[in-house]
Amino acid sequence: MFSVIPTGKVLGATIEGLDVAQPLSDGDFAELLQALGRYGVLRFPDQHLEATALKRFSERFGEIQGSISGSSQHDRDVPEVGVLSNVVENGRYIGIPDAGQDWHTDMSYRDVMGFVNVLYGITIPRRNGRALGGTEFASMHAAYEGLPEEVKTRLRNATALHDFEKFWEHMRQDQASTRPALTDEQRRRRPPVAHPVFMTHPITGRTVLYANPGYTIRINELSERESDEMLEFLFAHQLQNTYRYLYTWTERDLLVWDHLGTIHRAIADYGPDESRLMKRCQVMATRIFDPAFVRGAGSAQVPA
Repeated sequence: MFSVIPTGKVLGATIEGLDVAQPLSDGDFAELLQALGRYGVLRFPDQHLEATALKRFSERFGEIQGSISGSSQHDRDVPEVGVLSNVVENGRYIGIPDAGQDWHTDMSYRDVMGFVNVLYGITIPRRNGRALGGTEFASMHAAYEGLPEEVKTRLRNATALHDFEKFWEHMRQDQASTRPALTDEQRRRRPPVAHPVFMTHPITGRTVLYANPGYTIRINELSERESDEMLEFLFAHQLQNTYRYLYTWTERDLLVWDHLGTIHRAIADYGPDESRLMKRCQVMATRIFDPAFVRGAGSAQVPA
């Protein structure tokens, strides 16, 4: 048995009493899936996870995404597990040093979009006893509900184009990232894709706003000028403080968040000499849109 303890904020709950390194029963997973839909961001404190256990837990949610970047960004023994780190060994970063420093939704640029990020905090930077490198989220359930009715009507059947290169170049040009420009082969493997602007969330059955500043470049049914104006409005709207939740890391925390119902950013408030090391699995939406998969969790109850 485990407990689901809501933060009382627009997003977030802590899962107490569950060791995710151990096999997870179907009933426990069903309850976790419902909690994820309801709260968007789940914290599992004091976990002790090897890469193999992290991979095994993540695979319950769906297929793990591969990378178009080098193997140095992955665990040496379990390539499905990515490494986020500013730690340097032998003159090279042992992972991705600058991931996610602006608002985005992981894998919205894929034809099979992202479902969850499973991120494990190993080394957390601290200064004067205060944890740095937090992760901030915004609720896209709440953002949709807060839209003016005329916008909901206008965009009811609209689609938006998401482009991997938009975020990549933003990191290079505006965030001083040392990552190289994409190669032609990398662009070929990540072409722009279209998704509905408003999407029915497969767990909650409610509508979410599925657009984000990191990857969304165009609303296809509007003129270029109208699209630019509408995206500017949507991006400002979804980042209102009332929709946002800031999570502060503790060592050995495992964080699982729902890409379909949130957008997020990493807070880069630590220096190169303040070590940060995390491991993660990015899980694609290969199972969650299957009604049979969701029905298996349909009887689970989580706190109101």
